[in-house]
Amino acid sequence: MKLTRSTLLRVLAAFALVAVLGHRAWQQRGDATDAEATMAPIPPNAHEFRLGQLEFKACELPQKNSGATTSAFCTRFAVPEDRAQPAGRRIELRLALIASEAPVADASLVVLLAGGPGQAAVDTWPQTAGAFAPLLRHHHVLLLDQRGTGGSNALECKGVDEDQPATFDAARVREQTRECLAKVSTHADPRFYTTTDAVADLEAVRQALGAPRLDLVGISYGTRMAQQYARRHPDGVRSIVLDSVAPNPLALGQDFAANLDAALELQFAQCTADAACKAAFGDPMTSLRQLRAALREHPQKPVSRDPVTFAEHSEPLTALSLVGLVRMYAYTPETAAMLPLAIARGLKGDYTSLAGQQRLLTGDMSDLNANMMQLSVICSEDADLLAPRAQDADTMLGNHLVEGLKAACEVWPHGTRPADFHEPFKSDLPVLILAGEFDPVTPPSYAEQVLAHLGNARLLLAKGQGHNVIGRGCIPKLVGDFVDKLDPKSLDAQCIDQLGPLPAFVDFNGAAP
Repeated sequence: MKLTRSTLLRVLAAFALVAVLGHRAWQQRGDATDAEATMAPIPPNAHEFRLGQLEFKACELPQKNSGATTSAFCTRFAVPEDRAQPAGRRIELRLALIASEAPVADASLVVLLAGGPGQAAVDTWPQTAGAFAPLLRHHHVLLLDQRGTGGSNALECKGVDEDQPATFDAARVREQTRECLAKVSTHADPRFYTTTDAVADLEAVRQALGAPRLDLVGISYGTRMAQQYARRHPDGVRSIVLDSVAPNPLALGQDFAANLDAALELQFAQCTADAACKAAFGDPMTSLRQLRAALREHPQKPVSRDPVTFAEHSEPLTALSLVGLVRMYAYTPETAAMLPLAIARGLKGDYTSLAGQQRLLTGDMSDLNANMMQLSVICSEDADLLAPRAQDADTMLGNHLVEGLKAACEVWPHGTRPADFHEPFKSDLPVLILAGEFDPVTPPSYAEQVLAHLGNARLLLAKGQGHNVIGRGCIPKLVGDFVDKLDPKSLDAQCIDQLGPLPAFVDFNGAAP
Protein backbone atom coordinates (compact mmCIF):
# COMPACT_ATOMS: atom_id res chain seq x y z
CA MET A 1 0.00 0.00 0.00
CA LYS A 2 1.38 3.41 -0.98
CA LEU A 3 1.49 6.41 1.34
CA THR A 4 1.93 8.97 -1.44
CA ARG A 5 2.13 12.73 -0.96
CA SER A 6 1.01 14.75 -4.00
CA THR A 7 0.84 18.50 -4.30
CA LEU A 8 -0.46 20.61 -1.40
CA LEU A 9 -3.70 21.46 -3.21
CA ARG A 10 -4.52 17.82 -3.89
CA VAL A 11 -3.76 16.88 -0.29
CA LEU A 12 -6.03 19.64 1.00
CA ALA A 13 -8.81 18.72 -1.42
CA ALA A 14 -8.86 15.08 -0.35
CA PHE A 15 -7.50 15.41 3.18
CA ALA A 16 -10.27 13.54 4.97
CA LEU A 17 -10.22 10.57 2.60
CA VAL A 18 -6.43 10.28 2.64
CA ALA A 19 -6.35 10.41 6.42
CA VAL A 20 -8.87 7.58 6.79
CA LEU A 21 -7.43 5.33 4.10
CA GLY A 22 -3.85 6.02 5.20
CA HIS A 23 -4.62 5.03 8.80
CA ARG A 24 -6.28 1.81 7.66
CA ALA A 25 -3.41 1.03 5.30
CA TRP A 26 -0.82 1.23 8.05
CA GLN A 27 -2.96 -0.95 10.28
CA GLN A 28 -2.74 -3.57 7.53
CA ARG A 29 0.95 -3.10 6.76
CA GLY A 30 3.08 -3.81 9.77
CA ASP A 31 4.37 -1.86 12.72
CA ALA A 32 5.93 1.32 11.30
CA THR A 33 5.25 4.51 13.25
CA ASP A 34 4.35 7.87 11.70
CA ALA A 35 7.87 9.12 12.44
CA GLU A 36 9.51 6.32 10.45
CA ALA A 37 6.71 5.52 8.01
CA THR A 38 8.31 6.88 4.85
CA MET A 39 11.70 7.71 3.41
CA ALA A 40 12.65 11.04 1.86
CA PRO A 41 11.49 10.94 -1.78
CA ILE A 42 13.87 10.62 -4.70
CA PRO A 43 13.03 13.52 -7.03
CA PRO A 44 11.65 12.50 -10.45
CA ASN A 45 14.39 12.11 -13.07
CA ALA A 46 17.02 12.60 -10.37
CA HIS A 47 20.63 12.00 -11.39
CA GLU A 48 21.83 11.86 -7.82
CA PHE A 49 20.49 11.96 -4.26
CA ARG A 50 21.73 11.63 -0.72
CA LEU A 51 20.68 8.94 1.72
CA GLY A 52 22.19 9.36 5.16
CA GLN A 53 25.89 9.99 4.60
CA LEU A 54 26.03 8.39 1.15
CA GLU A 55 25.73 10.12 -2.22
CA PHE A 56 24.09 7.95 -4.87
CA LYS A 57 24.36 8.68 -8.59
CA ALA A 58 22.25 7.36 -11.46
CA CYS A 59 23.77 4.30 -13.13
CA GLU A 60 22.88 1.40 -15.40
CA LEU A 61 23.37 -2.20 -14.29
CA PRO A 62 24.38 -4.46 -17.20
CA GLN A 63 22.89 -7.87 -17.81
CA LYS A 64 25.29 -10.66 -18.74
CA ASN A 65 25.16 -11.74 -22.39
CA SER A 66 22.68 -8.98 -23.17
CA GLY A 67 22.59 -5.34 -24.17
CA ALA A 68 19.80 -4.73 -21.69
CA THR A 69 20.46 -2.67 -18.56
CA THR A 70 18.60 -1.79 -15.38
CA SER A 71 18.35 1.77 -14.10
CA ALA A 72 19.66 2.17 -10.57
CA PHE A 73 21.59 4.51 -8.28
CA CYS A 74 25.14 3.52 -7.38
CA THR A 75 27.78 4.45 -4.85
CA ARG A 76 30.90 3.12 -3.15
CA PHE A 77 31.55 2.66 0.55
CA ALA A 78 35.00 2.14 2.07
CA VAL A 79 35.61 -0.15 5.04
CA PRO A 80 38.74 -1.54 6.73
CA GLU A 81 39.72 -4.94 5.36
CA ASP A 82 40.78 -5.97 8.87
CA ARG A 83 38.68 -4.18 11.47
CA ALA A 84 41.30 -4.93 14.13
CA GLN A 85 43.66 -2.73 12.06
CA PRO A 86 41.54 0.30 11.10
CA ALA A 87 44.59 2.18 9.83
CA GLY A 88 45.47 -0.67 7.47
CA ARG A 89 44.22 -1.48 3.99
CA ARG A 90 40.73 -0.25 3.13
CA ILE A 91 38.50 -1.86 0.52
CA GLU A 92 35.59 -0.37 -1.36
CA LEU A 93 32.18 -2.01 -1.43
CA ARG A 94 29.88 -1.61 -4.43
CA LEU A 95 26.29 -0.61 -3.64
CA ALA A 96 23.31 -0.12 -5.92
CA LEU A 97 19.82 1.03 -5.00
CA ILE A 98 16.78 0.10 -7.09
CA ALA A 99 14.25 2.85 -6.53
CA SER A 100 10.71 2.03 -5.47
CA GLU A 101 7.77 2.71 -7.77
CA ALA A 102 6.19 4.73 -4.97
CA PRO A 103 6.71 8.52 -4.99
CA VAL A 104 7.55 8.13 -1.30
CA ALA A 105 8.93 4.74 -0.30
CA ASP A 106 8.57 3.00 3.04
CA ALA A 107 11.34 3.73 5.53
CA SER A 108 12.74 0.21 5.67
CA LEU A 109 15.09 -1.02 2.95
CA VAL A 110 14.77 -4.42 1.30
CA VAL A 111 18.24 -6.00 1.05
CA LEU A 112 19.08 -8.81 -1.36
CA LEU A 113 21.63 -11.20 0.17
CA ALA A 114 22.98 -13.22 -2.75
CA GLY A 115 23.92 -16.88 -2.82
CA GLY A 116 27.02 -18.86 -3.66
CA PRO A 117 28.97 -18.13 -1.55
CA GLY A 118 30.56 -15.94 -4.19
CA GLN A 119 27.69 -14.34 -6.07
CA ALA A 120 27.50 -10.54 -6.26
CA ALA A 121 24.13 -8.96 -5.48
CA VAL A 122 24.48 -6.30 -8.18
CA ASP A 123 25.34 -8.85 -10.88
CA THR A 124 22.60 -11.19 -9.68
CA TRP A 125 19.87 -8.55 -9.80
CA PRO A 126 18.82 -8.98 -13.48
CA GLN A 127 17.98 -12.64 -12.85
CA THR A 128 16.10 -11.96 -9.60
CA ALA A 129 14.42 -8.63 -10.39
CA GLY A 130 11.08 -10.20 -11.32
CA ALA A 131 10.76 -11.80 -7.90
CA PHE A 132 11.19 -8.39 -6.24
CA ALA A 133 8.59 -6.55 -8.33
CA PRO A 134 5.89 -6.60 -5.59
CA LEU A 135 8.43 -5.37 -3.03
CA LEU A 136 9.37 -2.40 -5.24
CA ARG A 137 5.82 -1.07 -5.00
CA HIS A 138 6.62 0.29 -1.54
CA HIS A 139 10.31 -0.24 -0.87
CA HIS A 140 13.69 0.63 -2.27
CA VAL A 141 15.89 -2.44 -2.78
CA LEU A 142 19.53 -2.24 -1.70
CA LEU A 143 22.13 -4.36 -3.47
CA LEU A 144 25.46 -4.70 -1.67
CA ASP A 145 28.16 -6.82 -3.25
CA GLN A 146 29.53 -8.81 -0.33
CA ARG A 147 33.25 -8.23 0.18
CA GLY A 148 35.23 -10.47 -2.14
CA THR A 149 32.52 -10.52 -4.85
CA GLY A 150 31.60 -8.44 -7.87
CA GLY A 151 32.65 -4.83 -7.42
CA SER A 152 33.77 -5.27 -3.79
CA ASN A 153 37.43 -6.25 -4.15
CA ALA A 154 36.58 -9.60 -5.75
CA LEU A 155 38.77 -12.61 -4.98
CA GLU A 156 38.79 -13.77 -8.60
CA CYS A 157 41.09 -16.36 -10.12
CA LYS A 158 40.15 -16.36 -13.78
CA GLY A 159 42.85 -17.89 -15.91
CA VAL A 160 44.11 -20.36 -13.31
CA ASP A 161 44.06 -23.85 -14.87
CA GLU A 162 40.35 -24.46 -15.53
CA ASP A 163 40.59 -27.77 -17.40
CA GLN A 164 38.41 -30.48 -15.91
CA PRO A 165 40.35 -33.63 -14.89
CA ALA A 166 38.95 -37.06 -15.57
CA THR A 167 39.47 -38.11 -11.95
CA PHE A 168 39.75 -36.30 -8.64
CA ASP A 169 43.31 -35.26 -7.78
CA ALA A 170 43.85 -33.65 -4.35
CA ALA A 171 47.42 -32.63 -5.21
CA ARG A 172 46.16 -30.79 -8.28
CA VAL A 173 43.55 -29.01 -6.17
CA ARG A 174 46.22 -27.84 -3.76
CA GLU A 175 48.45 -26.60 -6.59
CA GLN A 176 45.59 -24.68 -8.24
CA THR A 177 44.71 -23.17 -4.87
CA ARG A 178 48.30 -21.99 -4.39
CA GLU A 179 48.26 -20.37 -7.85
CA CYS A 180 44.98 -18.65 -7.05
CA LEU A 181 46.19 -17.47 -3.65
CA ALA A 182 49.23 -15.85 -5.26
CA LYS A 183 46.93 -13.82 -7.53
CA VAL A 184 44.47 -12.83 -4.82
CA SER A 185 47.16 -11.89 -2.30
CA THR A 186 48.24 -8.94 -4.45
CA HIS A 187 45.16 -7.01 -3.34
CA ALA A 188 43.51 -8.92 -0.49
CA ASP A 189 44.08 -10.95 2.66
CA PRO A 190 41.61 -13.85 2.30
CA ARG A 191 41.32 -14.26 6.08
CA PHE A 192 39.01 -11.24 6.21
CA TYR A 193 36.35 -12.24 3.68
CA THR A 194 34.08 -14.30 5.90
CA THR A 195 30.38 -14.09 6.65
CA THR A 196 31.19 -12.40 9.95
CA ASP A 197 33.20 -9.71 8.16
CA ALA A 198 30.35 -9.21 5.70
CA VAL A 199 27.85 -8.87 8.56
CA ALA A 200 29.95 -6.03 9.98
CA ASP A 201 30.04 -4.42 6.52
CA LEU A 202 26.26 -4.52 6.18
CA GLU A 203 25.80 -2.92 9.59
CA ALA A 204 28.33 -0.20 8.74
CA VAL A 205 26.45 0.51 5.51
CA ARG A 206 23.13 0.61 7.39
CA GLN A 207 24.52 3.15 9.84
CA ALA A 208 25.91 5.26 7.00
CA LEU A 209 22.46 5.23 5.37
CA GLY A 210 20.88 6.69 8.50
CA ALA A 211 20.15 3.40 10.29
CA PRO A 212 16.93 2.33 8.52
CA ARG A 213 15.56 -1.05 9.48
CA LEU A 214 16.17 -3.78 6.94
CA ASP A 215 13.90 -6.34 5.30
CA LEU A 216 16.43 -9.09 4.57
CA VAL A 217 15.88 -11.41 1.61
CA GLY A 218 18.46 -14.19 1.70
CA ILE A 219 18.79 -16.73 -1.09
CA SER A 220 20.77 -19.96 -0.53
CA TYR A 221 24.09 -18.91 1.08
CA GLY A 222 22.44 -15.51 1.59
CA THR A 223 20.24 -17.19 4.21
CA ARG A 224 23.38 -17.75 6.31
CA MET A 225 24.14 -14.05 5.99
CA ALA A 226 20.59 -13.17 7.02
CA GLN A 227 20.63 -15.38 10.11
CA GLN A 228 24.07 -14.20 11.21
CA TYR A 229 23.21 -10.53 10.69
CA ALA A 230 19.89 -10.84 12.55
CA ARG A 231 21.65 -12.56 15.45
CA ARG A 232 24.21 -9.74 15.78
CA HIS A 233 21.94 -6.80 14.96
CA PRO A 234 18.30 -7.73 15.67
CA ASP A 235 17.30 -4.09 16.19
CA GLY A 236 18.32 -3.38 12.62
CA VAL A 237 15.97 -5.99 11.16
CA ARG A 238 12.28 -5.54 10.35
CA SER A 239 11.62 -8.86 8.58
CA ILE A 240 13.46 -11.83 7.05
CA VAL A 241 12.78 -13.98 3.99
CA LEU A 242 14.86 -17.19 3.80
CA ASP A 243 14.72 -18.85 0.38
CA SER A 244 16.40 -22.28 0.21
CA VAL A 245 17.74 -21.97 3.72
CA ALA A 246 20.98 -23.34 5.12
CA PRO A 247 20.63 -23.88 8.90
CA ASN A 248 23.35 -22.36 11.05
CA PRO A 249 24.51 -25.77 12.41
CA LEU A 250 25.18 -26.97 8.85
CA ALA A 251 28.74 -27.34 7.60
CA LEU A 252 28.46 -26.22 3.97
CA GLY A 253 29.31 -29.13 1.70
CA GLN A 254 28.87 -32.02 4.12
CA ASP A 255 25.42 -33.09 2.95
CA PHE A 256 25.66 -32.13 -0.72
CA ALA A 257 26.21 -35.72 -1.92
CA ALA A 258 23.29 -37.19 0.03
CA ASN A 259 21.00 -34.28 -0.82
CA LEU A 260 21.67 -34.59 -4.55
CA ASP A 261 20.90 -38.31 -4.65
CA ALA A 262 17.72 -37.79 -2.62
CA ALA A 263 16.53 -35.04 -4.97
CA LEU A 264 17.31 -37.10 -8.07
CA GLU A 265 15.39 -40.07 -6.67
CA LEU A 266 12.36 -37.80 -6.07
CA GLN A 267 12.61 -36.21 -9.51
CA PHE A 268 13.08 -39.53 -11.32
CA ALA A 269 10.16 -41.04 -9.41
CA GLN A 270 7.95 -38.68 -11.41
CA CYS A 271 9.18 -40.43 -14.56
CA THR A 272 8.78 -44.00 -13.33
CA ALA A 273 5.25 -43.18 -12.17
CA ASP A 274 4.33 -42.06 -15.71
CA ALA A 275 3.66 -44.88 -18.17
CA ALA A 276 5.07 -43.11 -21.25
CA CYS A 277 8.20 -41.93 -19.44
CA LYS A 278 8.85 -45.31 -17.87
CA ALA A 279 8.37 -47.04 -21.21
CA ALA A 280 10.86 -44.66 -22.81
CA PHE A 281 13.53 -44.57 -20.12
CA GLY A 282 12.95 -47.29 -17.52
CA ASP A 283 14.69 -46.27 -14.30
CA PRO A 284 16.64 -43.03 -14.98
CA MET A 285 18.70 -43.37 -11.78
CA THR A 286 20.01 -46.76 -12.86
CA SER A 287 20.70 -45.35 -16.31
CA LEU A 288 22.60 -42.43 -14.79
CA ARG A 289 24.85 -44.75 -12.83
CA GLN A 290 25.51 -46.76 -16.00
CA LEU A 291 26.40 -43.60 -17.92
CA ARG A 292 28.75 -42.47 -15.16
CA ALA A 293 30.50 -45.86 -15.24
CA ALA A 294 30.80 -45.70 -19.04
CA LEU A 295 32.39 -42.23 -18.89
CA ARG A 296 34.84 -43.40 -16.24
CA GLU A 297 36.06 -46.02 -18.68
CA HIS A 298 35.83 -43.90 -21.82
CA PRO A 299 35.68 -40.12 -21.36
CA GLN A 300 34.20 -38.32 -24.35
CA LYS A 301 34.86 -35.03 -26.11
CA PRO A 302 31.61 -34.22 -27.93
CA VAL A 303 31.21 -31.20 -30.18
CA SER A 304 28.58 -28.60 -29.32
CA ARG A 305 27.73 -25.09 -30.46
CA ASP A 306 27.97 -22.01 -28.27
CA PRO A 307 24.38 -20.91 -27.49
CA VAL A 308 25.30 -17.24 -28.10
CA THR A 309 27.82 -17.27 -30.98
CA PHE A 310 26.86 -20.68 -32.46
CA ALA A 311 30.57 -21.43 -32.83
CA GLU A 312 31.61 -25.07 -32.48
CA HIS A 313 33.34 -26.14 -29.27
CA SER A 314 34.64 -29.42 -27.96
CA GLU A 315 34.96 -29.97 -24.21
CA PRO A 316 35.76 -33.14 -22.26
CA LEU A 317 32.77 -34.99 -20.81
CA THR A 318 34.00 -37.17 -17.95
CA ALA A 319 32.33 -38.97 -15.08
CA LEU A 320 33.17 -36.01 -12.86
CA SER A 321 31.85 -33.38 -15.26
CA LEU A 322 28.71 -35.47 -15.83
CA VAL A 323 27.95 -35.39 -12.10
CA GLY A 324 28.50 -31.64 -11.94
CA LEU A 325 26.23 -31.20 -14.94
CA VAL A 326 23.50 -33.43 -13.48
CA ARG A 327 23.67 -31.44 -10.24
CA MET A 328 22.99 -28.23 -12.15
CA TYR A 329 20.16 -29.88 -14.12
CA ALA A 330 18.53 -30.80 -10.80
CA TYR A 331 18.27 -27.17 -9.64
CA THR A 332 15.14 -26.28 -11.64
CA PRO A 333 12.06 -28.19 -12.87
CA GLU A 334 12.70 -27.11 -16.45
CA THR A 335 16.16 -28.65 -16.67
CA ALA A 336 15.31 -31.60 -14.41
CA ALA A 337 12.55 -32.55 -16.87
CA MET A 338 15.23 -33.01 -19.56
CA LEU A 339 17.49 -35.30 -17.55
CA PRO A 340 15.96 -38.74 -18.34
CA LEU A 341 16.11 -38.00 -22.06
CA ALA A 342 19.66 -36.62 -21.96
CA ILE A 343 20.87 -39.64 -19.95
CA ALA A 344 19.19 -42.11 -22.31
CA ARG A 345 20.73 -40.40 -25.33
CA GLY A 346 24.15 -40.46 -23.67
CA LEU A 347 23.92 -44.22 -23.11
CA LYS A 348 23.31 -44.57 -26.86
CA GLY A 349 26.43 -42.52 -27.62
CA ASP A 350 24.62 -39.27 -28.41
CA TYR A 351 26.07 -36.61 -26.10
CA THR A 352 24.70 -33.60 -28.00
CA SER A 353 22.20 -32.58 -25.34
CA LEU A 354 24.62 -33.05 -22.45
CA ALA A 355 27.40 -31.21 -24.28
CA GLY A 356 25.13 -28.30 -25.15
CA GLN A 357 23.94 -27.91 -21.59
CA GLN A 358 27.50 -28.28 -20.32
CA ARG A 359 28.56 -25.35 -22.49
CA LEU A 360 25.60 -23.24 -21.38
CA LEU A 361 26.04 -23.98 -17.67
CA THR A 362 29.81 -23.53 -17.84
CA GLY A 363 29.22 -20.01 -19.13
CA ASP A 364 26.54 -19.23 -16.55
CA MET A 365 28.70 -20.48 -13.67
CA SER A 366 32.06 -19.14 -14.84
CA ASP A 367 32.05 -16.05 -12.63
CA LEU A 368 31.04 -18.00 -9.52
CA ASN A 369 33.55 -20.78 -10.20
CA ALA A 370 36.34 -18.22 -10.53
CA ASN A 371 35.46 -16.47 -7.27
CA MET A 372 37.43 -17.76 -4.31
CA MET A 373 35.58 -15.77 -1.68
CA GLN A 374 33.75 -19.08 -1.27
CA LEU A 375 36.99 -20.59 0.06
CA SER A 376 37.39 -17.75 2.56
CA VAL A 377 33.90 -18.57 3.84
CA ILE A 378 34.09 -22.36 3.86
CA CYS A 379 37.69 -22.67 5.05
CA SER A 380 37.01 -20.33 7.97
CA GLU A 381 33.51 -21.47 8.90
CA ASP A 382 33.04 -25.10 7.84
CA ALA A 383 36.16 -26.96 6.73
CA ASP A 384 37.18 -28.24 10.15
CA LEU A 385 33.72 -29.81 10.50
CA LEU A 386 33.83 -31.59 7.14
CA ALA A 387 34.83 -35.23 6.81
CA PRO A 388 34.43 -37.90 4.10
CA ARG A 389 31.64 -40.34 4.98
CA ALA A 390 31.44 -44.00 4.10
CA GLN A 391 27.72 -43.71 3.27
CA ASP A 392 28.49 -41.09 0.63
CA ALA A 393 31.14 -43.11 -1.21
CA ASP A 394 28.76 -44.54 -3.83
CA THR A 395 26.58 -41.46 -4.28
CA MET A 396 26.78 -39.47 -7.51
CA LEU A 397 29.02 -36.83 -5.95
CA GLY A 398 30.81 -39.31 -3.69
CA ASN A 399 33.23 -37.67 -1.27
CA HIS A 400 35.03 -35.70 -3.98
CA LEU A 401 33.52 -32.35 -3.03
CA VAL A 402 34.37 -32.73 0.65
CA GLU A 403 37.86 -34.02 -0.18
CA GLY A 404 38.37 -31.13 -2.60
CA LEU A 405 37.34 -28.54 -0.04
CA LYS A 406 39.57 -30.10 2.60
CA ALA A 407 42.52 -30.10 0.18
CA ALA A 408 41.97 -26.47 -0.85
CA CYS A 409 41.62 -25.36 2.75
CA GLU A 410 45.01 -26.86 3.56
CA VAL A 411 46.38 -24.01 1.42
CA TRP A 412 43.85 -21.19 1.71
CA PRO A 413 44.26 -18.85 4.74
CA HIS A 414 41.66 -19.21 7.48
CA GLY A 415 39.79 -16.44 9.24
CA THR A 416 38.00 -16.89 12.56
CA ARG A 417 34.37 -17.60 13.40
CA PRO A 418 32.44 -16.60 16.54
CA ALA A 419 31.96 -19.32 19.17
CA ASP A 420 28.19 -19.32 18.60
CA PHE A 421 28.40 -19.23 14.80
CA HIS A 422 26.91 -22.71 14.28
CA GLU A 423 24.24 -22.45 16.97
CA PRO A 424 20.63 -22.46 15.69
CA PHE A 425 19.15 -19.07 14.87
CA LYS A 426 16.52 -18.19 17.48
CA SER A 427 14.27 -15.17 17.02
CA ASP A 428 10.77 -13.75 17.32
CA LEU A 429 11.27 -11.51 14.29
CA PRO A 430 8.79 -12.06 11.42
CA VAL A 431 10.31 -14.71 9.16
CA LEU A 432 9.03 -16.31 5.95
CA ILE A 433 10.84 -19.49 4.86
CA LEU A 434 10.62 -20.78 1.28
CA ALA A 435 11.61 -24.31 0.24
CA GLY A 436 11.49 -26.35 -2.95
CA GLU A 437 10.27 -29.93 -2.62
CA PHE A 438 13.01 -31.30 -4.92
CA ASP A 439 15.83 -28.96 -3.89
CA PRO A 440 19.13 -30.84 -4.45
CA VAL A 441 21.13 -28.54 -2.15
CA THR A 442 18.97 -27.25 0.71
CA PRO A 443 16.06 -29.70 1.08
CA PRO A 444 12.82 -28.91 2.97
CA SER A 445 14.17 -30.69 6.06
CA TYR A 446 16.60 -27.79 6.47
CA ALA A 447 13.71 -25.34 6.44
CA GLU A 448 11.93 -27.37 9.10
CA GLN A 449 15.07 -27.30 11.29
CA VAL A 450 15.21 -23.51 11.11
CA LEU A 451 11.46 -23.10 11.64
CA ALA A 452 11.62 -25.07 14.91
CA HIS A 453 13.60 -22.26 16.61
CA LEU A 454 11.50 -19.30 15.42
CA GLY A 455 8.55 -17.75 17.22
CA ASN A 456 6.89 -15.79 14.40
CA ALA A 457 7.61 -17.72 11.23
CA ARG A 458 6.00 -19.77 8.49
CA LEU A 459 7.31 -22.27 5.96
CA LEU A 460 5.92 -22.33 2.42
CA LEU A 461 6.73 -25.52 0.48
CA ALA A 462 6.78 -25.22 -3.31
CA LYS A 463 5.76 -28.64 -4.67
CA GLY A 464 7.84 -30.00 -7.51
CA GLN A 465 10.30 -27.10 -7.38
CA GLY A 466 14.05 -27.07 -6.87
CA HIS A 467 16.56 -24.56 -5.52
CA ASN A 468 15.72 -20.84 -5.23
CA VAL A 469 11.93 -20.58 -5.49
CA ILE A 470 11.28 -16.91 -4.69
CA GLY A 471 10.46 -16.17 -8.33
CA ARG A 472 8.06 -19.07 -8.83
CA GLY A 473 4.32 -18.68 -9.45
CA CYS A 474 2.60 -16.52 -6.86
CA ILE A 475 5.52 -16.56 -4.43
CA PRO A 476 6.67 -13.00 -5.31
CA LYS A 477 3.22 -11.73 -4.36
CA LEU A 478 3.26 -13.68 -1.10
CA VAL A 479 6.69 -12.28 -0.24
CA GLY A 480 5.42 -8.77 -0.97
CA ASP A 481 2.37 -9.30 1.25
CA PHE A 482 4.55 -10.67 4.04
CA VAL A 483 6.95 -7.72 4.01
CA ASP A 484 4.00 -5.32 3.96
CA LYS A 485 2.03 -6.89 6.81
CA LEU A 486 4.69 -8.68 8.88
CA ASP A 487 2.27 -11.50 9.68
CA PRO A 488 3.47 -14.73 8.06
CA LYS A 489 0.73 -16.88 9.53
CA SER A 490 -2.07 -14.78 8.05
CA LEU A 491 -0.85 -15.12 4.46
CA ASP A 492 -3.37 -16.69 2.09
CA ALA A 493 -0.94 -19.07 0.41
CA GLN A 494 -3.39 -21.41 -1.34
CA CYS A 495 -2.05 -20.24 -4.70
CA ILE A 496 1.24 -22.02 -4.04
CA ASP A 497 -0.60 -25.34 -4.37
CA GLN A 498 -0.80 -24.69 -8.12
CA LEU A 499 2.94 -25.31 -8.40
CA GLY A 500 4.17 -28.79 -9.21
CA PRO A 501 6.81 -30.77 -11.10
CA LEU A 502 7.15 -30.59 -14.86
CA PRO A 503 6.63 -33.92 -16.63
CA ALA A 504 9.81 -35.36 -18.09
CA PHE A 505 10.56 -34.89 -21.79
CA VAL A 506 10.11 -38.13 -23.70
CA ASP A 507 11.66 -36.46 -26.77
CA PHE A 508 12.80 -32.98 -27.69
CA ASN A 509 9.23 -31.95 -28.43
CA GLY A 510 8.40 -32.29 -24.74
CA ALA A 511 6.42 -34.60 -22.48
CA ALA A 512 3.92 -37.18 -23.65
CA PRO A 513 0.36 -35.82 -24.08
